[in-house]
Amino acid sequence: MEQLTRNELRHEDGRRLFVYGAYDGQPVREGDPLNGHPALHLRHDALTDRWVAISPARNTRPQSRPTPQEATPSCPLCPGGPEVPFPYEAAVFDNRFPTLLAAPPPAPDLDGPTAPSRGRCEVVLYTPTHEGSLATLTSQELARVVAIWTDRSRELWEDPAHAYVLVFENRGEDVGATLSHPHGQIYALDHVPGLARARVDALARHRDRYGTCLTCAVVEQDLGSSARTLTGNDSFTVAVPFAANWPYEVHVRAKRHGTHRLTDLSVAERCDLAQALRTVVHTYDRLYPGQPLAYMMVCQQAPTSSTGTPAEDWHLSFEFLPPNRAPDKLKVRASVETAAGLFINDTVPETSAAQLAAVSTATDGALAAPIPDVEVAPAAGSTRPHIA
Repeated sequence: MEQLTRNELRHEDGRRLFVYGAYDGQPVREGDPLNGHPALHLRHDALTDRWVAISPARNTRPQSRPTPQEATPSCPLCPGGPEVPFPYEAAVFDNRFPTLLAAPPPAPDLDGPTAPSRGRCEVVLYTPTHEGSLATLTSQELARVVAIWTDRSRELWEDPAHAYVLVFENRGEDVGATLSHPHGQIYALDHVPGLARARVDALARHRDRYGTCLTCAVVEQDLGSSARTLTGNDSFTVAVPFAANWPYEVHVRAKRHGTHRLTDLSVAERCDLAQALRTVVHTYDRLYPGQPLAYMMVCQQAPTSSTGTPAEDWHLSFEFLPPNRAPDKLKVRASVETAAGLFINDTVPETSAAQLAAVSTATDGALAAPIPDVEVAPAAGSTRPHIA
């Protein structure tokens, strides 16, 4: 087992920086001061009973597609850049252009309900290498990423101000990624958003009606469908969902009942998760040769219920949502999908699964490499980061 050390630093603007792995004490140099976030707030849509985040600072985010030779310093995520100005193995920092803040400005007094944008927005740097993906990380790097997701989720869930923690990754310009350096993000919200509330309600209705776990039934359905199942292991199913919204959508779902969040995973389950994620991204990379598939990847962890515990019958899942329906065609959420919520899938899920399964069988040595066990530990003389 690797003990992955974690050091907590602070940028001059007060943002936190967590350095995971080797760190020889270099200070965070003074950077450009932040201009504050005076317009940041939430507005409540009364007709849909959901909150909308207003965050104009996101329009000033950097966009960069440097070559590996030009990556530093033009890529702000590479070692020596403004976010981590020294060599690192993996890192997490508070987003410079957040949608949510731990101490947000007061909400403006407008002609409708508003609220402060309270929460956290963090950026997770998988590797110092500018090019790559979850499929090309070394086994050690991939195990570290899973350990870091778990470490950050644990702290964010422990804050009673947070009701929902979302680990996610946007890969590719087609889903809005502005930087190509391998990275993801974590949002912690002070409320349970609408789609998550709908899932919690569906689980509760099934429990009330049948007295059983709906997600366990979905796991059994995926395990019994050879036409939609891509692969799997002792801990997770990997399948195109029965009612996929996106043409090449894939869900990686925990089999064990009670696996609500990343923090519930055993050592073996963390390794199985890493292997499953690597297989899915490797498959996407081979679907259209020479054209890595863009995707949104979201980690669905159980929201906090009204009793303060994880929502009952929720199984941890990683859901991949790629926009492509062909090499040169993108699925766009048009009027019916956006306004009515009725998704129209241009493909048959079983057909998409067959296409993905055909390329996922073309494995290589990287996929077979074992995943090590990694545990995060505070650096000597420090404690777990304080929740500011």
